[in-house]
Amino acid sequence: MNATKLPDGGVLYDENDEDDDDAVAASPAVEGLPIAIEWNEALRNESGLKGADLIAEFVKHLPNAPGVYRMFNEAGDVMYVGKAKSLKKRVSNYAQGRLHSNRLTKMVRETTHMEFVTTRTETEALLLEANLIKRLRPRFNVLLRDDKSFPYIMITGDHRAPAIFKHRGARARKGAYFGPFASASAVGRTINSLQRAFLLRTCTDSVFESRTRPCLLYQIKRCSGPCTHEISDEGYAELVQEAQDFLSGKSQNVKSAIAVQMAEASEDLDFERAAVYRDRLSALSHVQSHQGINPAGVEEADVFAIQHEGGLSCIQVFFFRTGQNWGNRAYFPRADPQLTGAEVLNAFLAQFYDDKPVPKQILMSQTVEEQDLLALAFSEKAGHRVTITVPQRGEKKDLVDHVLANAREAHGRKLAETASQARLLQGVAETFGLAYVPRRIEIYDNSHIMGTNAVGGMVVAGPEGYVKSQYRKFNIKSTEITPGDDFGMMREVMTRRFSRLIKEEGLPDRSLPATTSGEDAADAAFPAWPDVILIDGGQGQMTAVRAILDELGIRQVVTAIGVAKGVDREAGRERFFADGRSDFSLPPRDPVLYFIQRMRDEAHRFAIGSHRARRKKEMIKNPLDEIAGIGPGRKRKLLQHFGTAKAVSRAGLTDLMAVEGISEAVAKLVYNHFHENRGP
Repeated sequence: MNATKLPDGGVLYDENDEDDDDAVAASPAVEGLPIAIEWNEALRNESGLKGADLIAEFVKHLPNAPGVYRMFNEAGDVMYVGKAKSLKKRVSNYAQGRLHSNRLTKMVRETTHMEFVTTRTETEALLLEANLIKRLRPRFNVLLRDDKSFPYIMITGDHRAPAIFKHRGARARKGAYFGPFASASAVGRTINSLQRAFLLRTCTDSVFESRTRPCLLYQIKRCSGPCTHEISDEGYAELVQEAQDFLSGKSQNVKSAIAVQMAEASEDLDFERAAVYRDRLSALSHVQSHQGINPAGVEEADVFAIQHEGGLSCIQVFFFRTGQNWGNRAYFPRADPQLTGAEVLNAFLAQFYDDKPVPKQILMSQTVEEQDLLALAFSEKAGHRVTITVPQRGEKKDLVDHVLANAREAHGRKLAETASQARLLQGVAETFGLAYVPRRIEIYDNSHIMGTNAVGGMVVAGPEGYVKSQYRKFNIKSTEITPGDDFGMMREVMTRRFSRLIKEEGLPDRSLPATTSGEDAADAAFPAWPDVILIDGGQGQMTAVRAILDELGIRQVVTAIGVAKGVDREAGRERFFADGRSDFSLPPRDPVLYFIQRMRDEAHRFAIGSHRARRKKEMIKNPLDEIAGIGPGRKRKLLQHFGTAKAVSRAGLTDLMAVEGISEAVAKLVYNHFHENRGP
């Protein structure tokens, strides 16, 4: 590995030379890249320089080679990740300080360290940059937000009677996958229609194996009943193949074949069978009617359009697979308001496909600077040719215009919502006499039934609405709390929440303004510390909360407000409890009152949902789960052999040993668990 000695004693390593593997510390492998990433950890800033002076010193020793760089602040946080065709030329721009926006000037000023890695090609640098941005979420990069995985339809391939399921995540199970779909609801609607059209099963394998007679889905003609051989394996395989053909773009062939079968059944006067084919055709038509536009010239493509205005970017994405429209989704990436729409879209595309399959064609509303480089990188990643085009005429241009119209509508709605949210937060500050407009509000509520399965819920709201990624639930663990003691539960929730926050983040500096404007507002990350906490409760709950805040020394750091239900629990007559003033109510039509009611209701919904999930888990808990050493595999073998956990508990040692995969030692473990006072 080539090493360049720096004046301050550091060394810059070139990854392309592999003679000295011990000289650097390898970072975690980057998924999807054909390169091993090794950062030059030995390159350190020991000269005390920072900002442009530090960057200028690094530039002297950088190669004219493609690569990726990271910029760090004094706290050691990654502020920016960038890629370059030539590291030397790209990084030198920061040292010169020319044509910089206020945000970039601030970024350069705060830089106290940089790290570099060279790559073989610029496409590798592009893919690595996108991967690191998504992982590290640097403050000054364009960030893709709300990046949930897309759902797929899966038809299993490891069973005599394949099933059709909704699927997310890794494709670990053998089978055919179709997607992506824009939402889980789109997948659900499609699967429901496909059930009626192809009569495929949706039950789990364990339920399938345990059936002795057809289930209700067979009775209502939503399944062909392969579990009890109501249909032959060959006949079911034909249905599966038809479903795969339909999802693979051969929908017209499938519909034509079913129409022929319906006509033949009618000619044979078998009207019952003809009605079955008629219903299947109707279900297939229902699938396509719910997919909106289906352009004939677009077989497999993703269509992107961006609306960039008023400091907000909205990118609308439509998905087309097998000639069918599989839905759309709007994104609002965090970006510098001074960037152009093309620059935001360019950065967005690389991050978007970091963990998603790339289609053969990408259509866009405008040209981006690195369009050819992106196409080359995506082609290498996907293993097939990927084209990126901006249509100028014809059906594809009409399609992009349709997507752009959707982007504009979503952009307008988001701007209106953000402005409304800002006014409501300003109203909260004025109503409760806060020194500044809150940027983070946390709302707490508890849920339980007679003290059982108690759960505390925390909901978070900010300038852009609810921040669901920040929601937290607290399973009440203390054995000293009397069942049903809401005050005790709230004390536990507050203690756990803020003890951990102090440990991980330290105390916030409230001497600085909590809000900023302009470009600084775009830079500001969503705060970890709440400005306001809302407690669903009256004076008693607030007494418990204030005691904890006093104990932790943060009562002056966080504003706590109690919201008690009004007389007869009537909405609109709530009483508010805050430090330094008597309890009070707001006018019934006050927008701030409605705002607080909605936040309280969201916390209530989240807490109840968490409680129900915990209660359901307890209700379906299996006694075998309590035996150490009995994992899912052995549990499944025991249940398949004996039928129920109760039958397992009654089984003798010899019977347990007769189960495949259960050794004598494991059999004794199970037997002794259920026969505590008796020997084998």
